[in-house]
Amino acid sequence: MKQGIHPEYHPEARMVCSCGSVYTTGSTKPELRVEICNQCHPFFTGEQRIVDTEGRVERLRRRFSLSQ
Repeated sequence: MKQGIHPEYHPEARMVCSCGSVYTTGSTKPELRVEICNQCHPFFTGEQRIVDTEGRVERLRRRFSLSQ
């Protein structure tokens, strides 16, 4: 490996999630801030969030008045 071209590695870097969870990991940055982690992600928590209550096809038909 060439000397002087690699970033500094922090083996005890902190990863802070927006939900408040704090993890220790290795990274080239001393602190990482993330929006979602395994404690708050819907896939891991089993929580289902319905973002779109109306289907795309119905929305398109309503927009262009294409009722069948």
